[in-house]
Amino acid sequence: QVQLVESGGGLVQAGGSLRLSCAASGRTFSGYAMGWFRQAPGKEREFVAAIAWSTGRTNYADSVKGRFTISRDNAKNTVYLQMNSLKPEDTAVYYCNAKSLGGISDYWGQGTRVTVSS
Repeated sequence: QVQLVESGGGLVQAGGSLRLSCAASGRTFSGYAMGWFRQAPGKEREFVAAIAWSTGRTNYADSVKGRFTISRDNAKNTVYLQMNSLKPEDTAVYYCNAKSLGGISDYWGQGTRVTVSS
């Protein structure tokens, strides 16, 4: 049974930093893309960043480029999202996602809330 468990959310002032973690278990994730998505109140869920588990290749939404960094620790089976220079518009519930590169398997965590005050 695949589980993705996010942690690290909270309340931070604009300009501050947070690091989100996603502990993945239940299978090996080579051949998967691990991603972070977010959903702000009243808005649709949107892509934030992704990393290919095997190669470490990364991809970012334009809105977070230069501020957020996604990484993974293979030994701990954990994916991180380092968020710097946070803005009020980054306020959202952040979700961890694991998707097989063929798209057949798609898993989601329960989400962690990030609130950025102005």
